[in-house]
Parts: sequence; structure tokens; C-alpha cells
Amino acid sequence: QVQLTESGGGLVQAGGSLRLSCAASGLTFSTYRMGWFRQAPGKEREFVASISWSGGPAYADSVKGRFTISRDNSKNTVALQMNSLKAEDTAVYYCARQNRPYGSTSRSPGEYGYWGQGTQVTVSS
Repeated sequence: QVQLTESGGGLVQAGGSLRLSCAASGLTFSTYRMGWFRQAPGKEREFVASISWSGGPAYADSVKGRFTISRDNSKNTVALQMNSLKAEDTAVYYCARQNRPYGSTSRSPGEYGYWGQGTQVTVSS
């Protein structure tokens, strides 16, 4: 069956780093854009970063210069390296696969059809 499994979340102090990973199985991976989203308590799910099938990244303004998204199509994995973390980065982080192959940049959760269960990231100030 389709699975997107995130790992790597945890508790870190402000200014620290975490690396999230997402392993995909049961679906076509290499020709689809992959995205990372996050959702804080009481807030809507928001776009963090995405990466095209060929490796082209896109970032939310709030994380640009601090987060780096990458993918390994040979392993069906996508990663999010998060540096200089801030308290406002605290959220549940989700990876997701875009609905259309070879899709263009999209920041809308509605454009992504498969989601992982999420991993908690907590940044203490």
C-alpha cells in the first residue's frame, strides 16, 4: 500500500538543527514533485518547501536560507535539513507527493494527494 513515512523530528533548542527524512513506498516517486508542509496548533497547514522531480527546490519565505530540501530518487526518499531553528518553526511536519507527474511549483496542500503521518518538531526558546 501507499506509505509516506517521516522521521527525524524531536526537541531542539533555538539555533539548533534537525534533519527530517521521508521514505516513500507503494507509489511512483521519481517523476513527482515532493513537498514538506507543517501545521502548528490552531493554525492551518502551510507550505514549507518542495522539490521537483529533477531536483529544483522551492521554499517558503519564512524558511529560505535556513532549510534545504533534497531528494534521492534511487532510494525514494526526500529530506529537509533545518538549520537555525526558531521557536516559530515548532509544528508537525508532513511530507507529501504532488498529484500530477512533472508538476510545477505548488504551495497549495490541495495539489498534493498522498501524505505522511507527520513528525513533531519542537524548538525551545
